[in-house]
Amino acid sequence: MKKVLIADSLDNEALEQLKDIKSIEVTVKTGMDEAALVQAIPDYNAIVVRGATKVTRKVIEAGKNLELIIRAGIGLDNIDAAAAKEKGVKVANTPAATSISVAEHALGMMLGAVRQHGKANLSMKAHKWEKKSLSGTELYQKILGLIGLGRIGQEVAKRAIALGMNVISYDVIPIKTDLAIRQVPLDELLAQADLISLHIPLTDQSRHMIGEAQFAKMKNGVVLVNASRGGTVDEKALLAALNSGKVRAAALDVFEKEPPEDFSLVDHPNVTALPHIGAAAEEGQNRSGMEVVKILKEKMG
Repeated sequence: MKKVLIADSLDNEALEQLKDIKSIEVTVKTGMDEAALVQAIPDYNAIVVRGATKVTRKVIEAGKNLELIIRAGIGLDNIDAAAAKEKGVKVANTPAATSISVAEHALGMMLGAVRQHGKANLSMKAHKWEKKSLSGTELYQKILGLIGLGRIGQEVAKRAIALGMNVISYDVIPIKTDLAIRQVPLDELLAQADLISLHIPLTDQSRHMIGEAQFAKMKNGVVLVNASRGGTVDEKALLAALNSGKVRAAALDVFEKEPPEDFSLVDHPNVTALPHIGAAAEEGQNRSGMEVVKILKEKMG
């Protein structure tokens, strides 16, 4: 019988289905750090994580029986994929499961940013009525620049188009789509967009992809939304752009360090900050959990 460690929380329905698979034995143990994982992992053939648990090289090297790592989610930046490949350990994820969850979240962040929802909410909780100072803009007919046109980027585009936005996009490779999106070079997107939303993984190539030079090319008063990965935006450069007024508002669900150690950006009055909850919708987590079930049945059933 194969042993599977569930190291992060997983959808309850998916857990029940996993426990019904006769060929595997499931253990749920969350909140383990690297040292605890190194001690535990030798007993397991597979490990399932979300975003919290880090499957590092040390963990993988300690996994003498480890055959499979599953990320119940999209990105693999919390898994040392190179170390896994060296050891012949397969790595799988559930890239489509939470696309709608994240896309709706990103759109909500855009709406909140242009209408100052975050600032208005804090003002009301401070028992103030600052109606006159909290005007905003519409999304209608604004140019939305999507950096990354994968599954989530296209789901965001569908919703933005339905609101009457004009969508342009940049991706490292041309993307085939029937959506009314004009694909342009990055510099053109930066120069034209009223709002910019990132939907890219964190890689060596995308780290600080948006920095001082890129902010300089943007329109004055641009709105930046990041619900992809921390580290894709240079946070010091973003703070400077906010202070200068180049960036009118930023809505951030991800940070270079999570949780942040420096709250300068979070504390900025024109920043709406959220604790990486883009995929945290019940429906998306259910789809992700059921995809984990499918993968384990195929690989170990």
